[in-house]
Amino acid sequence: MSLRALVFALTLLLTACAGRTLLAPAPVSPATWQQVDAQILQASSDARQQALVYAKGSMDQWRTRVYQQTDEVFIPWFDSYWTQEWLSMRVSWYTLSAGKDNDAPARRLEAYLQDQYHDRVLAPVAVDIEPNAIAVQATDFYLQLLSNQVADIGRQHNLPESQYAQHLAGIVVIPEGNVSLYQLTHTQPPTKVPGYATLLKRLQAGAQASPAGLANVAKATNTKLQGQMSTRGAGGIAAAVAGKIVGPLISIGMAGIRAIVHAGERPDTEAQLRHDLGAAFDQAWFKVLQDPTGGVMAGVNSLADTLEARLGSPSVSQWLDKHSRIAAGEFWQHGAHAGSGSSHGF
Repeated sequence: MSLRALVFALTLLLTACAGRTLLAPAPVSPATWQQVDAQILQASSDARQQALVYAKGSMDQWRTRVYQQTDEVFIPWFDSYWTQEWLSMRVSWYTLSAGKDNDAPARRLEAYLQDQYHDRVLAPVAVDIEPNAIAVQATDFYLQLLSNQVADIGRQHNLPESQYAQHLAGIVVIPEGNVSLYQLTHTQPPTKVPGYATLLKRLQAGAQASPAGLANVAKATNTKLQGQMSTRGAGGIAAAVAGKIVGPLISIGMAGIRAIVHAGERPDTEAQLRHDLGAAFDQAWFKVLQDPTGGVMAGVNSLADTLEARLGSPSVSQWLDKHSRIAAGEFWQHGAHAGSGSSHGF
């Protein structure tokens, strides 16, 4: 064999060995994988914190819009003379059909007011912003931040792509559907992953948005209207005794007096209504923000909790407790007073 042929054969052999080495990189050490997992956990914690900041900011905007809509639409409607007359008729009917259940009129009035509050306040505001949409956006934001960090971690450690993909594929973050971290961080958009789309559909933050404190408003209104019913009954008797011509005039006069009295009481009743609705809505707002399974952070918490459980984080409950206490402190220092503050008018 000539020298040139020998050199050519050796070159081919070395090239083949080099190619084989590139196709079969050395396995990543367990110590490196532990470091990678620790960084993924930290990335998840950071992404959850940023998603919470985003959700709280969006919920503040929603609360401001609800305050405005309540002050401009619901309170003027509720406290108008003709609405009170209409409510008086409803309470009369509720009372007549209640039998021995003395609490039935207030309960039925509360249900009616809840429907009116939804139609006149929550539904119009939901056209622009609402808790369920905030929950979905916060979850997408968390996943976007986490995906970016997962990619950076792989580049930082110069991890072989196939091994890193296999490692991420072994981390299940949505047990229903066996959805892995690799699927969520390498599918665009992630809603193409059926398990993730199902998770978003289960979010029900908006179901808690209506303030339960309308019960207090309903009870107070029911008591007020029940008291007025006896007065109106006396007016009806006087009209009947007066005869066919004078009777209607007395009824009209009584209605005029009620309108004048109502107009005089309106500033005080509206102030009380603002106070009651403000306190009730602040409680509903805080619950929607903080409920770990039904609030705007439910989707984020579901993904982050499962990820941290899979990777063996000991501090998940500590994280939730810490940030719940922080949010509660901020709420009672600032948010709880917003409902009765002049800056919102609600």
